[in-house]
Amino acid sequence: MDIIAEIRRRHLVSGESISSIARSLNISRPTVRKHLKTVAEPVYQRQSQSVPKLGEYKPLLTQWLETEARLPKKQRRTAQRLFEGLLEEGYQGAYDSVQRFVKQWKVEAKNSPTVKQAFIPLTFKPGDVCQFDWSQETVELGGVVQTIKVAHFRLAYSRKMFVIAYPRETQEMVLDAHNHAFAFYGGVPLQMIYDNLTTVVDAVFIGKERKFNRRFMTLANHYLFEPVACTPAAGWEKGQVENLVGNIREWLFTPRAKFANFSQLNAWLTMRCEELSNRKHPTLPSRTIAHCFQDEQPLLRKITAVCRLC
Repeated sequence: MDIIAEIRRRHLVSGESISSIARSLNISRPTVRKHLKTVAEPVYQRQSQSVPKLGEYKPLLTQWLETEARLPKKQRRTAQRLFEGLLEEGYQGAYDSVQRFVKQWKVEAKNSPTVKQAFIPLTFKPGDVCQFDWSQETVELGGVVQTIKVAHFRLAYSRKMFVIAYPRETQEMVLDAHNHAFAFYGGVPLQMIYDNLTTVVDAVFIGKERKFNRRFMTLANHYLFEPVACTPAAGWEKGQVENLVGNIREWLFTPRAKFANFSQLNAWLTMRCEELSNRKHPTLPSRTIAHCFQDEQPLLRKITAVCRLC
């Protein structure tokens, strides 16, 4: 699902040609055209477990090559040494497969000296980035004090925020929160930044490399945003929304919020998000958050349909 989402973003958002995408991803143009029409989550039916070959070891081999590309040439391993390293990891395939992969990777790296990597900037352009986080709050609903989960969104340029409350933190609620946030903003940013949530990320590799959850990637593919996961223990990479969590607790949940149910609570939270947009922008004090959002909103990608996954 990751490669399908990447193909759709590069063609439908960035305007990259089908031929260019096919060359860079080493796939055929008919395959690219097929993936451009794919929105729903693919259904996989496997009759039997195949013997482990190079396929499942490609991410590890790619990580080694990317890491060693930064080292002096004499310190880099040959294809034979990389093959021996894979054998220690459990690889049971042939040396020729490793040699061909290494050769192809070096050709592509030479033709594209700037390796495409997901990174998190410190300055943001309008419409580029939104940060996401969860917090735990205490409220009184229907006369019962309970602990709830609150999903936080913050557009990195305008600082426009959106929060929505749920009884717990599940994947269905992550997906539902995105639908409500994009409807509130009236569009979708280019990137969404996350912690390594289990509902979003299945596996964390070296650097920014991640295996994103397949169902979550269906959401990303539908809305055509690029998901970016923070480096573990590097909360500063989404520091805006982390700072927002503390402010929201002070502004909206102190003293304890009291409502009849979640519907009334969330309607009030949405109203307060609009009211708090009248505060001064933290880095552009001559303007309010609402004024900056007026510049940003037209640059968000328009929503053609809501993603129906939850």
